[in-house]
This record gives sequence, structure tokens and C-alpha cells, in this order.
Amino acid sequence: MNTVGTIDRPLTHDPKKQAPMKPSTSEPAGSAIPDFTTTGANDSRQNRTREMQLIPEALARAHMHERLHEAERERLAVRLASARRMQRRAERASMRARRALAMAVMH
Repeated sequence: MNTVGTIDRPLTHDPKKQAPMKPSTSEPAGSAIPDFTTTGANDSRQNRTREMQLIPEALARAHMHERLHEAERERLAVRLASARRMQRRAERASMRARRALAMAVMH
């Protein structure tokens, strides 16, 4: 057979231009499973649509999108925790300054 391409990566996606499925030469003629006609092969090839072939790519894109959002949420949480720590530190410094001022005024 001179047709270039494999089942997973056919040369063309048009079922009419692909080579028809032929019965296996290794099986006896009267095997237990009946032979499939070329129309059945064409129907099964038509099920292999472009959208189905792009599903893994779409899943990977959605996965990366989710990971990016997760990383952004993580960065936001870290920044919020840091801001709260700095606010508490500033409040403690303010209280110390007030106490020091009150002590200075009273003496």
C-alpha cells in the first residue's frame, strides 16, 4: 500500500480520500467476526472529527488556565497576609509611641 499516514495521523481527514479498510490477511476467510464493509469504515472515520482531535489540546489549555488562576489567587493571598502583618506591626508601633508620649507628658 502506497498511502502515506497512519490511523492516528491520516494524510487527509476526508474519509472519501482515505484508503478503504481491507480484511486482514492473517485471519481465515470464515473468521468469527464478520467483515466490515467500506461504508462502515467511512462512517467510523467520519466520527473522528476535528473537534474530537482537539479535545486533548482544549483540556490542556483549560488545565493551564486553571493553574494560572490558582497561582494568581495564591499570590493575592500571600500579599494580603503580608499586608495584614505590616498593619499589625504599624498598630503596635503606634501604641508604643502613644504610651511613650503619655509617659513623657505625665512626668
